[in-house]
Amino acid sequence: MRALVWHGTQDIRCDTVPDPTIEDDRDAIIKVTACAICGSDLHLYDHFMPGMEKGDVMGHEFMGEVVETGKGVGGSLRKGERVVIPFTIICGQCDQCRRGFFSVCERSNRNKHLAEKAFGHTTAGLFGYTHLTGGYQGGQAEYVRVPFADKTHIKVPEGLGDEQVLFLGDIFPTGWQAAVQADIQPTDTVAIWGAGPVGQMTIRSAILLGAKRVVCIDSVPERLEMARAGGAITIDNAQESVVERLNELTGGKGPEKCIDAVGMEAHSPRALEQAYDRVKQAVMLESDRASVLREMIYVCRPAGILSIPGVYGGLVDKMPMGALMNKGLTVRTGQTHVNRWTDDLVKRIADGQIDPSFVITHRAGLEQGPEMYKTFRDKKDNCIKVVLRP
Repeated sequence: MRALVWHGTQDIRCDTVPDPTIEDDRDAIIKVTACAICGSDLHLYDHFMPGMEKGDVMGHEFMGEVVETGKGVGGSLRKGERVVIPFTIICGQCDQCRRGFFSVCERSNRNKHLAEKAFGHTTAGLFGYTHLTGGYQGGQAEYVRVPFADKTHIKVPEGLGDEQVLFLGDIFPTGWQAAVQADIQPTDTVAIWGAGPVGQMTIRSAILLGAKRVVCIDSVPERLEMARAGGAITIDNAQESVVERLNELTGGKGPEKCIDAVGMEAHSPRALEQAYDRVKQAVMLESDRASVLREMIYVCRPAGILSIPGVYGGLVDKMPMGALMNKGLTVRTGQTHVNRWTDDLVKRIADGQIDPSFVITHRAGLEQGPEMYKTFRDKKDNCIKVVLRP
């Protein structure tokens, strides 16, 4: 089969690789009908995340048709059913899964010894996302093996197209969880850093959850335009002071809720701060750039909440812990517990409250994937979200 394969930093190729096979009774094989390039895939493309190996198949946002199941799947999945596959692989039986904390499933990471060394405890296995999270082959391919398939799936209701439901596997529930864990109240101003795909879903989620005002901070014109179309006030942080604008909008009090939808590759508009983080990365004294986190801590209203859906992989430097502690800020983070939100979000799509396909700007075949990675990374051609068809 054809698949997008990691060969090194900024080296993704469309290769011919062996077809997946059933390896465990709870496995299923999915024929992929649509997949997407996610912002967190760029952390692998630029090799900021450890644990990638040459030959790894990329991709964790995909859907398709069931073509084969192991005997342990039982009646949970049948051949021919359309499914979206969450990026988090879940057993559905461990203590964390039973509590709804699916992204920290205790059983699905087959390299849990690596995760324990890196994080102190294992987290869930993820598709196409380093050997720290299991080394599972990803979904930017013609076929995928899905472990624990009896639990790791979302069935697609009749009448909904691929592009309406594809993002249920990652960016839609990620934006939703980011807003939910901010505990949004009707009087809140919610500030969201990043107008990429997750930021766009977070904007719509915050509005659906009843925020008084949503403000989005970014510097890419087409992303800011899409944010405004979704109902956000926008701040171009390349042209204006984020601190001054947020104080102006909130009467000097700051936003009650701040959401980091950027993550480890944040670009600071302040030249000195950006240079500092770049140098620290280059000499391996930090792995993640923390300019958004620093700014959120500074501007958030005392007793406010910081929600962090943006991916971080290692160490950051110069964190203002004094401000965080003395202002009494609450920090909520985590990979997305996808299946916790599925029923609600599917209903919202079916009821017409939201059509997540609004975020798609580029569609291409799998063979064009390597080119589209670069287009997406460099924000060329007004690119915000890429969907690939194998």
